[in-house]
Amino acid sequence: MPSDSSSEFLDRLAESDPEIIERVVGRHLENIEESGLDPRIHALVRIASLISVGAPAASFEWQVALARESGASDDEIAGVLIAVSQTAGTPRVVAAAPHIAGALAG
Repeated sequence: MPSDSSSEFLDRLAESDPEIIERVVGRHLENIEESGLDPRIHALVRIASLISVGAPAASFEWQVALARESGASDDEIAGVLIAVSQTAGTPRVVAAAPHIAGALAG
């Protein structure tokens, strides 16, 4: 059973509460700064991570959008699949491909 604070956070997030959205986005921006990577490379690395963990489609949609906004080309985004195939494994890459294709088409 979620605590009152987690329940409140989720309710506010679902309602697109500006304060909560700012907190979430702020953490994302801090992560980029702390990584020392430029936003484009950071986004591509995060796509690689999503492939490796077998993330759901919604995660790819969000991260592909961020990668594009950061200047990554569709070819670079697709190239991440090739780059991680040897470490993440073919099943993960094949499973992620339609999610990434859908995000690129969307």
